[in-house]
Amino acid sequence: MSAPLPQQQPRRGASTLTIVVAVGLVLVLGLTGAGLIGWATWSHFRNDNGGSVRLADPPPPSTTAQAPSYPPQLARYYGQHLDWNSCGANQCSRLKVPLDYAKPDGATIELAVLRAPATRRTQRVGQLVVNPGGPGGSGVDYASSGSSAFGEVLTRYFDIVGFDPRGVGKSTSLKCADTAQLDQFLSADPDPDNAAETSRLDRLTRQFGQGCLRRSGDLTRHVSTVEAAKDMDILRAALGEPRLDYLGASYGTFLGTTYADLFPTHVRRMVLDGAVDPALSSEQLSLGQARGFETALRAYLQDCVDKGACVLGDSVDAGARRISQFLDQVDAQPLPTSSGRKLTEGLAQYGIIAPLYVKSYWPLLTSALERALRGNGDQLLMLSDSYTMRGFDRYTSNSTEILYAVNCLDHDDYVPISQVPSRFAEFDKASPTFGRIFAYGLSTCASWPVRSGHRTTALAARGAPPIVVVGTTRDPATPYQQSVSLARELQSGVLVSRDGDGHTGFMQGNRCVDGAIESYLVGGKVPKDGLSC
Repeated sequence: MSAPLPQQQPRRGASTLTIVVAVGLVLVLGLTGAGLIGWATWSHFRNDNGGSVRLADPPPPSTTAQAPSYPPQLARYYGQHLDWNSCGANQCSRLKVPLDYAKPDGATIELAVLRAPATRRTQRVGQLVVNPGGPGGSGVDYASSGSSAFGEVLTRYFDIVGFDPRGVGKSTSLKCADTAQLDQFLSADPDPDNAAETSRLDRLTRQFGQGCLRRSGDLTRHVSTVEAAKDMDILRAALGEPRLDYLGASYGTFLGTTYADLFPTHVRRMVLDGAVDPALSSEQLSLGQARGFETALRAYLQDCVDKGACVLGDSVDAGARRISQFLDQVDAQPLPTSSGRKLTEGLAQYGIIAPLYVKSYWPLLTSALERALRGNGDQLLMLSDSYTMRGFDRYTSNSTEILYAVNCLDHDDYVPISQVPSRFAEFDKASPTFGRIFAYGLSTCASWPVRSGHRTTALAARGAPPIVVVGTTRDPATPYQQSVSLARELQSGVLVSRDGDGHTGFMQGNRCVDGAIESYLVGGKVPKDGLSC
């Protein structure tokens, strides 16, 4: 029986197209980061030089701003008022949006929305819309996480509002496969060794996409990020906000950037943490993540070696070779587990990747690998299941299904699986351990039955107020350079850098980063561009 990881769960990175986790490998499987820093009062922040700054209580939000206009054909959506109902300590509602924005009078779908009221009601600043990543992460679950995910400052002064994007979770949900089919899909060989394995991989991907069309129909064609961003503006209006306050992590940065580019004058304050650079091609994104996970793996191995008696060897290079050998061995002979399921190379890969998102999980990876090297795959399977959100007898979310569907609509620049070997050299150089797995990810959407013809490009969000972009130097899933590039591409981008390990920067134990974000969102103090923490 698999168990959830303790404390916070890693986000799956937002731009990978590995064999089973297409371009958005970063779903939040729980909370967001390893640092649980709660500040006693809003008034204590760090300034740009690391010193303490005392600020007065933030002013109340302005009520003079006029609500922006909207297309008349969407009036019935923009005119909605959310009917809030109690759901535990929070409030829940449903929002109606068009399935197809080109046919606003046609079919509709519903989005699940959750609001966690600010704890200091008399000094509430506004409503902060949040997205945890994915694509496929539940904003409803994220918003309900409270101060453990957002800290005491943001939860004190903001209503935290999360929504499950179209196709996700509690919203009108995409369904593509049953548990047995998902098991088969996720356990497939991510690095096929011969023509038969290559053909099987291609067939499984095609069948998976056809299952989406068969089970979910036209919803499969309408779960793109552009459509989700348009939904978010209807949500803004339904919340009664003339401008949007937003915090997006990982893939949530791509959603936020898309929103800001579509509706630049509708933005009030926006933080994009662990950025996806929309200017990059699928191949560039995959190469970047291959390098990112190799860097994270080697940082983990250095930590293991430094602690002494590392089960993987006495050097980083020896440890990397041992992991590669282990994956080859599991490919040839999957490991048994107490659940009766086999730990295949594909599942072992997820088990290794998952703890690289959060540094505090590195000991879990060491323990899992130690047992796996002795022939017991239980702990690596547990880590893999936590990553793919598989419970004891079923998957607890449709994150894998929506991940593929969104990414294959957002990016239409993939290559046939027969051409993947021509990319081996550059991917092997980027990541000797994971390179070919990421290379095969390039073919994922080549077999997808829905083609959008859409390719992402640099987005400037011209006319938007300052947008804060946060990058972490050794982020495996959304490599740091993507945050640097996005901050440069946005007309009003402001870069904040965290020198550290793990995915995303906020609530990772860095007071400099946390203070800069909180001071900006709550008090409107824009960080110094290039702030290094």
